[in-house]
Amino acid sequence: MDALGRRIIVAAFDGWNDAGEAASAAAAMLRADVEYEVVHTVDPELYFDYQYTRPQVGLDAEGRRTLSWPEATLLRPVERSDEAEIWLLVGVEPARAWQAFAAEFIDVALREDVSGFLALGSMMSDVPHTRPISVFAGSDNEAVRQSLGLERSLYEGPVGILSAIGHVSETVGIPTASLWASVPHYVAGHTPSPKATLALLEKLESVTGIAVPRGDLENESRLWEASIDAAAADDDEMSEYIRQLEQTRDTWDSPEASGDAIAQEFERYLRRGGDGPTKPGRDDPPRR
Repeated sequence: MDALGRRIIVAAFDGWNDAGEAASAAAAMLRADVEYEVVHTVDPELYFDYQYTRPQVGLDAEGRRTLSWPEATLLRPVERSDEAEIWLLVGVEPARAWQAFAAEFIDVALREDVSGFLALGSMMSDVPHTRPISVFAGSDNEAVRQSLGLERSLYEGPVGILSAIGHVSETVGIPTASLWASVPHYVAGHTPSPKATLALLEKLESVTGIAVPRGDLENESRLWEASIDAAAADDDEMSEYIRQLEQTRDTWDSPEASGDAIAQEFERYLRRGGDGPTKPGRDDPPRR
């Protein structure tokens, strides 16, 4: 944990980085457990495309109509501590000006003496829902890798906003790490994915040493898995496909496995550009 220091930004964005809503749900669970206050929020006019991420209309407690704009916000605990604490960077992945967006938040992080940056993401992968959710834990920082026993990704290709912010963070001397959960790609109709959210939170606690809430995620995970089992029971082709994925996963988990299968799957996913069944209308790549 010392590798990331005592004031750690945990970042999760709704969008391309958030298959099955696992990462954003993990951040929401953290936010619900502790009282937070706003440190900084961006001007949505600068970074968001409202035809892509539309503002939302709703009703307040008095029945008056309200309009909520897409946002990205840095939060810190209201009750400060001398022990390690989690700050949150949450919101919607921006549509433009990523360099300015990343620089704006990192400038604030430097001003606030933030000591570490940890990205939460989730990706659609060729993995079975019946096995534990794999979480790739990596870092581009050698000291962080050595201290926390993380992997180094050799991936080259397109990335999301988490990588853009992480790059700027490392450039200015704030060490970074990332956690990516693998969500079965065939469960797009069973979003959100509480099992992936639970896996991210468990890995986050392991990496940071900070106790994090689980809520009712264990029970929700069992219900989520049971609902997919029921759907597969009526589909012979899906059942056979899941069985093949189980065999592959069991091979990865065997003592003879190389140990870097999760990293390889992560890199295969990114080379596909994150393409796959995600959240329709919100982060699906454009189709031609």
